[in-house]
Amino acid sequence: LIGPVGGIATFIETEPWGFESPHPFLNTALVLTTSLSPLEVLDRTQEIERQLGRQRKSVAGHYHDRPIDIDLLFYDDLILESERLTLPHPLLTERLFVLEPLHEIAPLLGRSIEELYTELRSRLS
Repeated sequence: LIGPVGGIATFIETEPWGFESPHPFLNTALVLTTSLSPLEVLDRTQEIERQLGRQRKSVAGHYHDRPIDIDLLFYDDLILESERLTLPHPLLTERLFVLEPLHEIAPLLGRSIEELYTELRSRLS
């Protein structure tokens, strides 16, 4: 619905981030090629989430269990800050469950995802 997949990282199971829950999360990262704009990609991913049973979005840092959560992390090297979307994702470097799969498939702004992943992992150890 968005474009062809150019790469996909290993799936990992993690604990919820930002809230308590007995349910683990399944995470991965992938690279897509698309002709859609960033906001069109956001609209499509939100429609996919609704089709797969997501009822509501997390708001103001209040997270909850959900059947699926699709985040846009990057769009090429675009830097975007709008009411609906910030790119790169503002919490990208604080979430090990994002960096762990992402470090397999993508570089980041002068430092590799591998470097960010290793730094964050050592800070959290």
